[in-house]
Amino acid sequence: MRRKKLAIIGNGMAGSRLLEEIVRGEARDRYEVTVFGEEKGGAYDRVLLSRVLAGAAPDEIVTKPPSWYRQCGARLVDDTTVARIDAGRKSLEAADGRAFAYDLAVVATGSRPMVPPIEGMTTAEGDLRDGVFVYRTMDDCLRMRAHAHAGDCAVVLGAGLLGLEAAKVLGDLGLHVTVVHVGQTVLNAQLDPLGGEMLRRQIEQLGIFVRTGRTVEAILGDAAVEGVVLDDGKALAADMVVLACGVRPRVDLALASGLPVNRGILVNDALATEVPGVYALGECAEHAGKTYGIVSPAWEQAAVLANVLGGAGPHARYRGSNLYVRLKVAGVDVASMGLLEPERETDEVIQVIEERRSAYRKLIVRDGKLAGAMLVGDTSAAASLAQTFDRGDPLPDNPLEALCPGPPTSAARAGDRTVCQCHKVSDASIRRAVSCGARTVDDVGVATRAGTGCGSCRSEIARIVLVEERPAVASAQVG
Repeated sequence: MRRKKLAIIGNGMAGSRLLEEIVRGEARDRYEVTVFGEEKGGAYDRVLLSRVLAGAAPDEIVTKPPSWYRQCGARLVDDTTVARIDAGRKSLEAADGRAFAYDLAVVATGSRPMVPPIEGMTTAEGDLRDGVFVYRTMDDCLRMRAHAHAGDCAVVLGAGLLGLEAAKVLGDLGLHVTVVHVGQTVLNAQLDPLGGEMLRRQIEQLGIFVRTGRTVEAILGDAAVEGVVLDDGKALAADMVVLACGVRPRVDLALASGLPVNRGILVNDALATEVPGVYALGECAEHAGKTYGIVSPAWEQAAVLANVLGGAGPHARYRGSNLYVRLKVAGVDVASMGLLEPERETDEVIQVIEERRSAYRKLIVRDGKLAGAMLVGDTSAAASLAQTFDRGDPLPDNPLEALCPGPPTSAARAGDRTVCQCHKVSDASIRRAVSCGARTVDDVGVATRAGTGCGSCRSEIARIVLVEERPAVASAQVG
């Protein structure tokens, strides 16, 4: 039987994960897979871009080098932009004029950074002027790193995850950093105002200045960036300006190809568009009225679509994602899941505020179950809360007990505990990997994927490895 030509358009964290799922599943022998990527080289973990900005070698965050694609029997066409899908001719048209035949196509173009119109930001040709940077790609980080020097002043636009991470790294490099954010609180997509205020306090303790409720109206300087003017008329010195103002689904290819688009590319539960043979997933896709700007839903979609393409039948369907984020934001532990605020009169809100530690914990309880939670500064209960939230398990009669998790009551519950939320890897799976020879956190990641997403669980994985290794060491000493 002839293998069909499957084109994956996008080599980011969604597209590369789909190929990984295909290789692991029943679809492997059905397709000749070609992956198209706009950036040079293999896929990398965009969540870890701050490491490159801080000075790490780019290879340290590459998850799939070009050799990996060859080992999987796939073809990588990098440094290439697909400009249009001709569904009638089953052909992809690249921006450089090349054409590629396909039978099935998956659009995984991700999102594009929002770049606000600011006076003095661009050259006469429309390019960003020297000293102004978008924080989105590996090349962006390398350019920023080359430009940043200790003693310089940096203004970062945006107090979301990327903006705060950029600010932390630039501060560590010795720059004077000011974050300017249009919202009233930082990280407002994941935290309520009080949680945002607690996070802001901890960020400012790091020596980073934060100005919320403000915008940058103009960038000053002729040959080089010299400063910015805020909407209240105040001027700030700046040797570099970093744009981290959020993202939007990237739908230019879809629009050029006649695919249905709202905010994102419209897909059904099988991740299919209404154009036969064309699918979409990740940040560019809109499912049931929702677009997702975090990694875990894209990975859940990739697992479903790999099963769909492998012929798994009606049981392989995507029904939406429970949003869960656990991050280290500018060095501060943060976790958020579900609702940020109560939606019904009967919703119960429980808040624990620790002013001295600038720590904040909040639960939203509906009908005895967890409808939302956020933790700032103290995320010790994050893993157990995430599992309770994901499963819909009932909370204790006193919900405060959920914020103070003790040791599991049985070995079964310990083994069932999810340690890596990004990849849904349990405590038991990690222990099995260690018993089979995994000796480091990276070894566990290779065996189970745990710790290869956002990285927030790596310390817990290290603890499990250490505990599991002790009996073997003790046995060897006795022998």
